[in-house]
Amino acid sequence: MILCCGEALIDFVPRETRAGALAFQPMNGGSIYNTAIALGRLGAATGFFGGLSSDFFGDQLREGLAASHVDYSLSPESARSTVLAFVKLASDGQARYSFIDEGSAARMLDEAQLPVLDDHIRALHTGSISLVLEPCATAFEALVRREAARRVVSYDPNIRPTLIKDRAALLARLARMAALADLIKLSDEDLEWIAPGAAAEAVAAAWLKAGAKVVTVTRGAEGAAAFTARERVEIAGINVTVADTIGAGDTFTAGMLTALSRRALLTKPAWAALGAADLRAVLEFAARAAAITVSRPGADPPWSHEID
Repeated sequence: MILCCGEALIDFVPRETRAGALAFQPMNGGSIYNTAIALGRLGAATGFFGGLSSDFFGDQLREGLAASHVDYSLSPESARSTVLAFVKLASDGQARYSFIDEGSAARMLDEAQLPVLDDHIRALHTGSISLVLEPCATAFEALVRREAARRVVSYDPNIRPTLIKDRAALLARLARMAALADLIKLSDEDLEWIAPGAAAEAVAAAWLKAGAKVVTVTRGAEGAAAFTARERVEIAGINVTVADTIGAGDTFTAGMLTALSRRALLTKPAWAALGAADLRAVLEFAARAAAITVSRPGADPPWSHEID
C-alpha cells in the first residue's frame, strides 16, 4: 500500500451562473488528498492519513476517498472545521489559492496522533501545505523521519506562497526532507520559488547529493525531466485542451508511483538501480494521467481504464 499523508480540503472553484454572476463550486481537494484519489483510481492499493472533520465537508471528503477505493481508516476525526481553499483561475487555467485553515482538523493533527504502520505499507507520500502549517507540519516530518529507513518516501513541496510566512524555515524543512525522500516531484513554479533563477539540474544535483534518489521537475505543456545520480531523462508535453490545472501535479505524482509499483520498483533496493528506460516509461505514464486531469474541471484524476 502507498499511504498518502497530509491535507484534505474543499476547493471552491469559480463558475459562472446562467445569469453571468460569479459563483463557487465546492469540490474535494488538497494536494495529498488528490494524489490518494488518483492512486486509488489508477488501481494502486492506497491509504490516506490526515485529519478529517466530522462536519459535512468531512463527510464529502470521506465519501470521495471511499468511492476511489482509498482506505482512510488511519485518519483521525475531530469536530474542528475542514480547510477551505478559494481558487482563482488565470486565463491559461493556472490556479491560485486563498486558504481558510486556522484551527482546522487537518492543520491541528499532531505527533500524538501518528499511527503505527503495518508492513504492508510500502511507501509514504507527503508534502504541500501539510509540511508548512503547524502543528501538522512537525507531525508529518516526524512520521517520515521515523519511517524513511524502511519505506520509500515521496515528497512534493507544492509551494503555496500565500501560506508561507517564514521562507527560511520552509527551505530548511525542504532540505531535511530532501535527505529523507527517495522521490522529489516539483513543478517549474515550485523550483522558481525555492531557488530563483537556478537551473533544475543544479537544484536536483544538490538534493541527490543530500540523499534523494530521483528528482522530477514538471513543466506543464513543456513536459517533464527526471534526474538521478546517473541519468537525466526528459519527455515532451502532451497536447491537450486545458480546462484548468487543479490536481495536475498531484496526478503526475500518482502516475509515477503507480507505474513504479506496477514495475515492482517501489522498494528501496530498486531505486538504487533505476535505469533510463524504466524512468522514461514512468514519466510517460504519469504525463498521460496528468493530461486527462487537466482536460476536465477541478481535480478529477483518471481511472485505470481511461489510460491503460
